[in-house]
Amino acid sequence: MGLRACLPTCLLQAVKGRFNTNPIIKKIQHILQAQSLEKWLEWGRLTTITSIAQIGVQAIGFICGILIIRVLPTEEYALYTLANTMLGTMTILADGGILAGVMAEGGKVWQDKSKLGAVINTGIQLRNRFAIVSLLITTPILIYLLHHHGASWITSILIILALIPAFYTALSGRILEIVPKLHQDIVPLQKIQIWSNFGRLGLLTLTIFVFPWAYIAILAAGLPQIWANMQLRKQAKKFSDTQQKKAEAVQARIVALVKRMMPDAIYHVISGQIMIWLISIFGSTENLAQIGALARFAALLAVVQAVLGVLVVPHFAKIQANKKASIRLFLLLQLGLVFLTLMMSLFVWYFPQLILSILGPQYSDLSFELLLVILSACIALQSTTVYHISSSVGIVPSPIWLITYMLTIQIGLLFVFDFSLLHQVILYSMCINAAILIYHTTYFLRELMR
Repeated sequence: MGLRACLPTCLLQAVKGRFNTNPIIKKIQHILQAQSLEKWLEWGRLTTITSIAQIGVQAIGFICGILIIRVLPTEEYALYTLANTMLGTMTILADGGILAGVMAEGGKVWQDKSKLGAVINTGIQLRNRFAIVSLLITTPILIYLLHHHGASWITSILIILALIPAFYTALSGRILEIVPKLHQDIVPLQKIQIWSNFGRLGLLTLTIFVFPWAYIAILAAGLPQIWANMQLRKQAKKFSDTQQKKAEAVQARIVALVKRMMPDAIYHVISGQIMIWLISIFGSTENLAQIGALARFAALLAVVQAVLGVLVVPHFAKIQANKKASIRLFLLLQLGLVFLTLMMSLFVWYFPQLILSILGPQYSDLSFELLLVILSACIALQSTTVYHISSSVGIVPSPIWLITYMLTIQIGLLFVFDFSLLHQVILYSMCINAAILIYHTTYFLRELMR
């Protein structure tokens, strides 16, 4: 084999034989064991693949967002921002904790195709029921806000009709993704996401220059997800029996978790997009377009969120019985997110005009607001990560105490900030995100230690 090929074997034999009494050598020996090395190499491979793919997905999404910002008139982009925010609200209400319940239940039976298939189908059926209720609640609110910002009846109806494909496909798509995530079948999943985003970019490029309207941009985002869901169902069949009927026992446990999480989800509907809601009510249409444009940069953090959602959250669901490993991984993750916040904030602090030039000249005077948006988004990312990790292992705080705690803070802050000013609204949102992060982190660690 040659001298170079023999060196690793010789070194390993030396470690095992001649120097096995040295504690440092023993540690090296442990690291060099095939199983341990293979495990770390596999995690490195998955992290690299996921990160590269998500960078590609988010890069395409970012290009789509900048294209929409630059092509749509300010009034149309304000309506687009409002509709997209309501889409997030509709999705949260239609979920109510079902996704977390499916992840927790799937983590228990992920190696059994029949049981995993029953869990997935149970979750999809529950979400379909919740979707109808979500539409009935949110549609009148969206119509009112669209009219408040100058949309006609025809425009409002077209925007709502354009939202429906994106809404329904997002519901089933996120549940179907749980199967490959639990089995770490990452590459096919990333390919589906990349091609779906390319489809969105293609539809936008073909339509938005000719029809620069908000509902066209929304429809272009929703239609490619139909194709993505068809591919996700094929991928799910490799690891689960998709013909299984819903399991009543699984449904009972998911519903029990939903009952515990639903009040918290409803509260997050209001507080999670507090900047948009406050500006929609108290601010101008121009302010609404500005916050929507700045939020595009915050959306780049979705790369990190996606990597964590694909690798870390499912891993927590599978190692939930190992308390020591769970705490260690959780603390390392939080330190990494704090470091990410510092790096992003410093970059925005030194190069604000470079970043804002991407949006166009109408947003060039928003340097301070951009920094605040990035800080708020980083804190929100950390809070959301803790929430998803906690719910994936069935640790959900009492909604009564959480909502009481947060409402006390929010009501107190109402007397501090002026909501007609953009930067004041962003500061208000940042304080709320920080308070939620403190609560979720404290509760999760306390319950995990028990």
